[in-house]
Amino acid sequence: PGDVFYLHSRLLERASRMSDALGGGSLTSLPIIETQAGDISAYIPTNVISITDGQIYLESDLFYAGVRPAINTGLSVSRVGGAAQVKGMKKVAGSLRLDMANYRSLAAFAQFGTSDLDASTRKQIERGRVMTEVLKQPQYSPLPVSEQIAILWAGSEGHIDDVPVERVREFEAKFLDTLRTSYSDLLGKLQNEKALSDEIVEGLTKAVKEFKATNSFAAEA
Repeated sequence: PGDVFYLHSRLLERASRMSDALGGGSLTSLPIIETQAGDISAYIPTNVISITDGQIYLESDLFYAGVRPAINTGLSVSRVGGAAQVKGMKKVAGSLRLDMANYRSLAAFAQFGTSDLDASTRKQIERGRVMTEVLKQPQYSPLPVSEQIAILWAGSEGHIDDVPVERVREFEAKFLDTLRTSYSDLLGKLQNEKALSDEIVEGLTKAVKEFKATNSFAAEA
């Protein structure tokens, strides 16, 4: 019907932030749309996308492939962007979305083997596989922002590149556990500052090197 845009707008404009004079608080609207055959360009999805501040596009193929949350990074958009991120997260995740979208486009070639690809492309594919594992998150397992920054920093700086893909989740769990127990001051400083100062980067570099020196992550036989 011709008034669908108006109806959607009227529903979504209920989302608001109240002034302190009116009691404060906010109301966030999260419209959920089931696409038909994964078509995000259909009338209803595009109608709502044009109104909202961004969208998270979940893909069933990724879900069944074990990538959970099954977010398609190429079609998911935030129009709020880095303004809503703390400085540390902005630094480690600045190019992550684009890198993962590029990896998805290259992954189609990887299924036929990587021997014919140049070294740079092979490295990009391997890094994408590693970061895909890093970004997986079990249900009901939230992480403090300091731990998110720490593990994304380790991945984006190449400290996990030499870890077999099937053991990346194990590396992540053990590394974060080591940070909690042996480097709690560093983690606390990162949690408080929410930024990657030179001192914190130096501490994280030392931590990951010492961790890898005492833990082996060779490929499983």
